[in-house]
This record gives sequence, C-alpha cells and structure tokens, in this order.
Amino acid sequence: METHEALYQQGLARIEQLRKQKPRHSETLQQKLEQNGITRRDFMKWSASVTAMLALPLPFSTLVAEAAELADRVPLVWLHMAECTGCTESLIRTTTPNISTLIFDYVSLEYQETLMAAAGWQAEENLERALSAYKGSYLLAIEGAVPTANNGNFLTVGCKGHTGLHIVKEAAKDAAAILSVGTCAAFGGIQAAAPNPTGAVGVSEVIDKPVINLGGCPPNETNIVGTLMYFIMFGKLPALDMFNRPKWAYGARVHDNCERRGHFDAGEFVEEFGDQAAKDGYCLYKLGCKGPYTYNNCPTERFNHHTSWPVLAGHGCIGCSEPDFWDEMADFEKPLGRKLLHGLDATSDTIGAVILGATAVGIGAHAVASIFAKSEEE
Repeated sequence: METHEALYQQGLARIEQLRKQKPRHSETLQQKLEQNGITRRDFMKWSASVTAMLALPLPFSTLVAEAAELADRVPLVWLHMAECTGCTESLIRTTTPNISTLIFDYVSLEYQETLMAAAGWQAEENLERALSAYKGSYLLAIEGAVPTANNGNFLTVGCKGHTGLHIVKEAAKDAAAILSVGTCAAFGGIQAAAPNPTGAVGVSEVIDKPVINLGGCPPNETNIVGTLMYFIMFGKLPALDMFNRPKWAYGARVHDNCERRGHFDAGEFVEEFGDQAAKDGYCLYKLGCKGPYTYNNCPTERFNHHTSWPVLAGHGCIGCSEPDFWDEMADFEKPLGRKLLHGLDATSDTIGAVILGATAVGIGAHAVASIFAKSEEE
C-alpha cells in the first residue's frame, strides 16, 4: 500500500512539473479570487477542507493550494453526450461564485459546449485542435450516456455530423485521464432505463481505458472539483471502489451519515408526506428512502453551497449514484422490501452484485418490525 509520504513526494514532483509549463491565463488564481471578494485566508481554509474531503493528512493542504494555483496548466476537454446538462449546471449554477466554481473556471477549459462562445465549424476546429495540441496530457470529462444502437446514430453532434460514439472514442484515445461526470456517463443513466431503445451505455463500456465514475444525478460540485484537484495534484487516478468511483466521495453509505439516522435507529418513521413525523424530521425509509443502499457523500457535502440535500429537504434518497437505479430502485416512494434484508456490509468495495449491486441494510429488529408491520397486517 502506498504511504502518505510516498504520495506527498509524488505530489511535489507533479507540482514541480506543472510549474515548468506555460500558464494559459494572464491573471493568477489569486487575482481571480480577490476580484470575487475571496481572501487568501478563505482560500487556505478551502484547501484544508478539500484535503480532509480527499481523506489526506493536513500537511497535504499546501499541495492542494499549490495545485489549485497551477490548475490553468492542465487542459480540460468536456464533452456532452445524451444528457440534460444538469451535471454542468450543478457545477456552475450559483448566484455567488465560490472557490470550487472559480477553480473550475481557472482550469484550462479547451472545449465545453455549454460554456464556450464558439459554434459550428469553429467549435469543431477548437475540439480537434485541443485533442491534437495536448495529445496525451489533457483531462477528458464526459457528461451523458453514449447511445450505441444503430451504430450510435441516435446522437450526432456538430456540423460534421459525428456520432457521440465516434467523438468519445476519438477523444478518449489520447486522454491522460477520463472522468464520467454524472450517472448517465458513468452507468447509462435514465437514458438506459428499460427498454433502452437507443442502446445508451456508460462511457466505460465503449472504450478500453480506465474511467473514473462520478455517480449522481447530478453529482455534487465538490465531487467534480475534488476529483479534478486530485488529478492536477498527483497526475493519476484516486483509489476507486468496485464501480470505479473515488472512495473518498463514495466510500460510505448515505444512510450512515444522514441527519435522520437517529430516528431510524429509534424506529421513528414518517408515515406519509406532511404528517407530524415529517415535520419533526423523522426517518423517510418507509416512504422509499434508498439511503441505506446508496454510496455518496450527499449528507456531508450537500448542494447549493452546502445548504441542503433531498433528504434534509423532506424527500427520500432515490439512489441516483448507483448503477441501474432508474430500474432497480423504483418505486422511489416505497421501500424496496424484505428481499434486501440479507446480511450486512457497509463498504463500497465488497457490495453484493447479486442484490441490485447494493448492500443489504442493517436494520435493527425493532425498525424491521415497525417498517413491515402494516404490510403484514394487510
């Protein structure tokens, strides 16, 4: 197993390598932060929080800070396939820019259809130029599923009419690392729901290179930026779980860090939306919460500047970061039932693929009785 000291030395070597490369922005990250009213102190606090999020010791925070300041040395190509653009929106849709969104803005973004001004032939040329000029060194992010039926012709992009399948294969060929951003790119998403007429699949199914899957519909902005930071800092992939998701983000069940967990353990459940138990913040398992079967850091990272997340807002987790959630986790407002109550396992490395690719939930006997008493009476 790689020691922290060895990893730190890799980080130092990577930072030194980046320093030798030409900056792609005329202004520094510090200037960009100051323009948005963010102090150096705020930036260092952010660096420390990202270090903790990546499950690294505190001394790595200086590496995080240096890597962020050199982020414009890393070319990023971001492709859109069959999707709703919600993952990009998760990252950029903010009324007040925060450090994460500014870091993303500071990365050398060579191609991104939602954000770039170019269109038509100019856009095509920009993509081709980026893939050629930064061959072997660019980071490739892909958002959306890849349709494969009818030779991929359910999705054609750009004035040359290339299929999404063709574009992904061409772009992946010389990428230094590949991120599948969101459940659509990671596992096919809602587009791959039965009967899946377009043959939509995750990126990893159409290329033969390692892919980092950032599950979620959409994934949290910190999971996107944190993974970018890891690659910038070390030039390699982080430790991954069995579904190729970064362990630092997807290593624990939503259920384990949920603010409603105490009510679950006490057998206190919401019976119907809007009842007194709902107002008192009781557990939503009886109303279909899939938190016990889902691996993500939603309860700790939350969305919209760490403000809230679906369960805190009053609706159960729908398991959107898991493969096939659109088929296997439905109905989203009903419990999955007894069929999952077999054995206990709370790690994302060894979850049983036999049962929905998710683990069984460790429910106390009193909670089981409470959950299923009504159905057995019927």
